[in-house]
Amino acid sequence: MLFAMLMRWMAISTALAAALSAQTLPPKKGQVWSKDGKSAFGYKDTPVQPWSGFHVHDPDRPIPPKVDPAGPGGAPSDAIVLFDGADLSAWQPSTWKVENGYAEVTEGALVSKQEFGDCQVHVEYRTPAPPEGEVMNRGNSGVNLMGIFEIQITDSYTVPLNPDGRAGAIYGQTPPMADATRAPGEWQSYDIFFRAPRFENGKLSENPRVTLVHNGVLAHFNQEIYGATGHRRLPQPIPAGLTKGPLLLGGHHNPVRFRNIWVREIGELH
Repeated sequence: MLFAMLMRWMAISTALAAALSAQTLPPKKGQVWSKDGKSAFGYKDTPVQPWSGFHVHDPDRPIPPKVDPAGPGGAPSDAIVLFDGADLSAWQPSTWKVENGYAEVTEGALVSKQEFGDCQVHVEYRTPAPPEGEVMNRGNSGVNLMGIFEIQITDSYTVPLNPDGRAGAIYGQTPPMADATRAPGEWQSYDIFFRAPRFENGKLSENPRVTLVHNGVLAHFNQEIYGATGHRRLPQPIPAGLTKGPLLLGGHHNPVRFRNIWVREIGELH
């Protein structure tokens, strides 16, 4: 046991030493350091990229910010944590209850205090087991981006719902490419990548778009959202100039549970 621990320590030490040495080694022939002499090394004798204005492998290109990724049940280091199981202080007042690390719907929507535009959203949810309520309202909730664009949450595992009304759908508009819904009582996840609407001279120039990964399965890829979502109606006009809005979790008197909710503001998506 002691020998194994010693060998592991030596391997880690060797790897660390190699990494540190790599940072102090001069670039290979033909490579140059960045202007500050320490951020990165690359090339200045390569072609210039027409779309960026930088050389291929340019060391002076802005360095991506370091983000520590989330561990199980956690959030990345640059995320805005909206719910970590403790309280609902990041949300407008509501009657939703918090216990055992989750928030449970009682009545009405849960609305974040902060507003978001382009963003990455992570939400984990659980529909009731056994299923509760009228058949069309079992596990009924939703993640509403900017408060008006709904990604549906519902128990479409046991209920044969219409395609644009089942879990993972852009509600009333576009069905998911695949239905990855788990059984009631199992925790599920949405990872949402959202591009907010664009306006020019006060007029809508680009509709919002969304990519959705549902329980690890791609459900939407850069899918256009045609307007504000709603029940039994066509998409409604997007208010002029609206580029940010709250995250809203729907409440339809069905005890859906939520946990581990966080948002990363990612600036303008390309």
